[in-house]
Order: sequence, then C-alpha cells, then structure tokens
Amino acid sequence: MRIFFDERQLAHAPEKELHDSAFEPHAEHPGRARNVVAALGTVEAPADHGDVAIRAVHCPDYLAFLGTAWSEWRASGRSGDAMGYVWPIACRRPLPLDRIDAKFGRYSFDATTPITEASWESAYWAAQCALSALDAVRGGDPAAFALCRPPGHHAGRDYLGGYCYLNNAAIAAQGALASGAKRIAILDVDYHHGNGSQDIFWQRGDVLFVSIHADPRTDYPFFWGHANETGDGEGIGATINLPLPRGTAWRDYEAALDDALARIATFAPDMMVVSYGADTFAGDPISCFALETGDYPAMGKRIAGLGVPAVIVMEGGYAVDALGANVAAFLEGFA
Repeated sequence: MRIFFDERQLAHAPEKELHDSAFEPHAEHPGRARNVVAALGTVEAPADHGDVAIRAVHCPDYLAFLGTAWSEWRASGRSGDAMGYVWPIACRRPLPLDRIDAKFGRYSFDATTPITEASWESAYWAAQCALSALDAVRGGDPAAFALCRPPGHHAGRDYLGGYCYLNNAAIAAQGALASGAKRIAILDVDYHHGNGSQDIFWQRGDVLFVSIHADPRTDYPFFWGHANETGDGEGIGATINLPLPRGTAWRDYEAALDDALARIATFAPDMMVVSYGADTFAGDPISCFALETGDYPAMGKRIAGLGVPAVIVMEGGYAVDALGANVAAFLEGFA
C-alpha cells in the first residue's frame, strides 16, 4: 500500500492546550507522526495539488484567517501560540470584527487547537497527502494511506477545533466527486465524532457519512454525533451516527462496525474515505474504549472486505509509543 507523508507536517508543534482546568503539553505533537513513520518504513512525498480542492471544501474567509492568524496574534503584542478564549453561544454572525481574539471566536470552537507559525503549512501538506492518496486510488490502487498530521475530521467548512484545521477526509471526498465519482462514503472510526465531516456534508445526498464513536453525552465533542442526527434536505438519511459507551471492547465494536459496513454496502459508493483514529486503543490517554493492537487487523480486514476503493486518512491516536504499531496493524489487515 502506498503511504504519503511530508516532513513539513512536523513543523506544527503547539506547546500547550487547555485541558482539565490547566494548560498541559499538547497531545497532538510531532512525535505522533514520527512514531508512525518509524513503524511503517517507506513513505512517499505527496504532490502539490495547490489549494483548489481545499477551497472546494473550506470558506475563503476561514482560509484567510488560517493564513494570517499567527502573524496577527504577534502583531497584537502577544507571545506564544495564538488561541481563542471567547466564543459566541447562539450563532457565529459574520460581523466586521478586526481583533484577532474575536476572529478566533468566529472561526474555532475550542481551546485545544492553537495556531502556530507553522500550522498553515503543516495542515496544507496534510491535505496534499490526502489528495495524493486519492490520486493513487483513482489510478487503480485498491487503497492508499495518507499520514495526515495535523488531523482533520473536527474541522468544519469555516471553523477549526479538536486539533484540526483542514478537513482532509472531506477534501479527499470532494476531490473524488470532482474527478467523476458519483457517490462517496466516509467511514469515521476515530474515538471522537467527526463533527466537521458531518457538518460539511450535512445536506448532501451524494456523500454518506457513517461514524462509530464515543457517546457524545459523555465525550468530546458533545454537541455533535448523537444517534438522532441524520442529515437535512437532500442529505436526510445520509448521516449515520453509531455512538458507543465508554469501555467498549472489540466484541461490541465489531457489531457496530458490521452495522456501519452494511449501510455503506447498501449505499453502493464508488469510493470510500476512511477516517482512521487509533485513539480507540485501550491505552490511549484521552479516550476510553478498550480495543487492543491485535484487534486492528480484523478492523482493517472487515472494512477492506467491502471491496470499495479506499483512501485512508489518519486522524487521532495519542498513545504515542503504541501508535505506530496500531496504525501498522490496521493497514496490515486492510492490505
């Protein structure tokens, strides 16, 4: 299986995030990707597709914010990483706000996702990895892996959050449609719900979004991912959420996965995007499922069993010492 990664993705290295009432070392750090690369061995540099596919998913004003936020933060006299601290409750109205603090409230939804000097560059090359994996699959490969870092599935059309800036899965899905595919399925198997992916395709009938994740009544991102969220307009029925309780081990997870795969088979997509998060692992420090490394080959094999060409994009996974082994196990099963 071809694997895509760019060293520039390591430049994004936030120092702190707000967690449990304190600023703690950021969980989404470059060591995650380094560990995966070490476990997988040979990786390919992605091609530079430019920003056309990115702009097909994300709003121009949001992309402009990503590109200038850090410099605006420094120009306002601040040091360290740029981060928001105030968010509107009822709506994010398009007000003419100039102060960088207000812009963070407009374009983000949490305090765990700071912007560094290198955030835009790293997120850009993560998206290029997803697009290069798409190229490989369009070229005839049954599957390809994009080692996306930072991850993407929490990023919406015009907001960041959950360590995510550009939605790599959505960019790959939209890119597939732009290249001639008629129906795309996104299967999200990260511990946390892919709220950004859901929002982006909420009213679309040509993209089926299926997510298996921790119950949002107890886990981040809380406000998305409930079972009664099924889409709107042309997208009614094209969003399927399968929340599971904390402590879920492979036996119960497998049943949910079989349900998800049956629904994807019924949808009959031309291509599939898999948002793979290894934070379902029992040893993950910020998640509470109980899957083991030995379960991931079975997960990969089951998904591959659909026989649908697949672009696999990396999402979460924060048990860094085990991350490479968990990713390798999943890809081994898929292959």
